[in-house]
Amino acid sequence: MAARISLTLDSTDAQVLAAFWKTALGYIDEPPAPHSATREEFDLPEDEPPEHGVWLCDPDGVGPFLSILNVPEPKTAKNRLHIDIRVPGHGSPDERWARIRAEAARLVQAGGKVLEEVHWQHVVMADPEGNEFCVAATSA
Repeated sequence: MAARISLTLDSTDAQVLAAFWKTALGYIDEPPAPHSATREEFDLPEDEPPEHGVWLCDPDGVGPFLSILNVPEPKTAKNRLHIDIRVPGHGSPDERWARIRAEAARLVQAGGKVLEEVHWQHVVMADPEGNEFCVAATSA
């Protein structure tokens, strides 16, 4: 059996970054662990965001978990690891490129920023805190 992974992003505002990545990936808040079924068991009010971070998961259980942790310092250098968001790769090159650009436009509306378009291949983007990621197509 392959190991499951979790990716962790440092953030100065985990709530803002979590909202972006939920939109980008279709993720949801990770459900509480079985031994702690509700926030009340931790004395956390429903309307108060977690102080230290946000934990997200793929609702289908396929993708990696995503932890977004609050840290005091802002991002200062290029990522050494980045996320690729893949759109369907079927169809002509024009159709694939149109899907890549449409997804990039959707993510700009969610707070992302286009850094570079590598025509016909991928779009390099940044999330609201400057973490780089790419939008590309899957294999045809």
